[in-house]
Amino acid sequence: MEIQQEKENYLDLLLDSDIDLTHDEVKNLLNKLSSSEIAHALESSPPKQRKLLFSLLETDIEGDVLADLGEEIQQDLVSNISNDELVEAVKELETDETVDILQNLPEARMNTVLSKMSYRDRKRIEVGLNYPENTAGGLLNTDVISVRPNHTIEVVLNYLRNQDNLPDNTDKIFVVDKEDKYIGELAIGKIITCKPNLIVKEVMQTNIAPISANQNDKEVAIIFERNDIISSAVIDESGKLIGRITVDDVLDVIREDADQNFLGMAGIAEDTFAPPGRAAKSRVFWLSMNLLTAFIASMTINVFQDVLTQIVYLAILMPIVASMGGVAATQTLTIVLRGLTLEQINSSNMRWLLKRELAVSILNGLVLSILVGAVTYLWFDELVLSLLISFALIINLVSSVVAGVFVPLILRKFNQDPAISGSVVVTTVTDVVGFLSFLGLATIFLI
Repeated sequence: MEIQQEKENYLDLLLDSDIDLTHDEVKNLLNKLSSSEIAHALESSPPKQRKLLFSLLETDIEGDVLADLGEEIQQDLVSNISNDELVEAVKELETDETVDILQNLPEARMNTVLSKMSYRDRKRIEVGLNYPENTAGGLLNTDVISVRPNHTIEVVLNYLRNQDNLPDNTDKIFVVDKEDKYIGELAIGKIITCKPNLIVKEVMQTNIAPISANQNDKEVAIIFERNDIISSAVIDESGKLIGRITVDDVLDVIREDADQNFLGMAGIAEDTFAPPGRAAKSRVFWLSMNLLTAFIASMTINVFQDVLTQIVYLAILMPIVASMGGVAATQTLTIVLRGLTLEQINSSNMRWLLKRELAVSILNGLVLSILVGAVTYLWFDELVLSLLISFALIINLVSSVVAGVFVPLILRKFNQDPAISGSVVVTTVTDVVGFLSFLGLATIFLI
């Protein structure tokens, strides 16, 4: 606890703009922090201070820090260092970490950086570069240990002892044939407890399926979570073992996905301290979309301008209906987005979920409509108006469920991210339906 508190104090000193530290003092503080703690300090700093801190790092830790940074900040810092420095920085990184950094470079620069690497490192990294970033191939490490099925456990033990270090998160080794095609896996615990004269094929597991290099990274995360595994073999189209994925890689996928969904609900994707111009550019599109939907809602209101002119207090009450629908739709949308992200929603349970959400909306609608109707009656002493706003509220809450359930499904079908665009669409639906139902009923019964 004392060590952790001390490190937090170092971070506070680095991030406190009121403390004037010399470059040597800053370097000294940085040397006392881990790469992940330095990455946190960089992500918590404005751009100018961030670049200064990174420039004071030793080259041998730059790579580890870059690997721990978000994509946007990582690209920004990499753009300010030379190719030779970048080659040196990523030299000791795991394959997937190096691939993540290089994939974001312009193609010409990426090829230049690769050409400056050793033949062994280049070939190792090119395996990962052959696959898109959001696939198992983009996540894999090539630091994999494999053995033949006809080796004895004693041979395997001697082979492991001759290694300088085992790769991180090595809980198993993989069994391949002469063509390096995956056959099965052998747990480290099994190797330790087995009799040395047993043959690998007698104790290995063959019922555990490897991960295909082309599988989506979200599918990989689900496989790890459901099977509670630490590492898994990755094979290419021919069944050849090309690497492995470990749990730390999967945690990064889960964290990035959660981060994207969180920001996507507001239609933004930027780092906390992005420059004003970049932040404005990333937000303006969805603000424009929201402006367009606001005009659609306004046009709906304009249709009923005559009734609004005659009964002015309708203008006072109509935001209540639209607002309640928008909140209810966002609640349903959040439930559906979570279910889609966790792969819990499918064609077999979608009808049940829709019925459940409809039941919830009707129950809430009845309770809230009574409350809103009572307040309206006490406010304006108009029984008909109280009944109209109550019915309009129930209608809009039901429409909010339909929008909250089906909008993300439709968006996903058209390969659009429902986390980013879903909230804009469902809010528009509930605004329009809210205004139509309330003002339409008022036109019929009050004019």
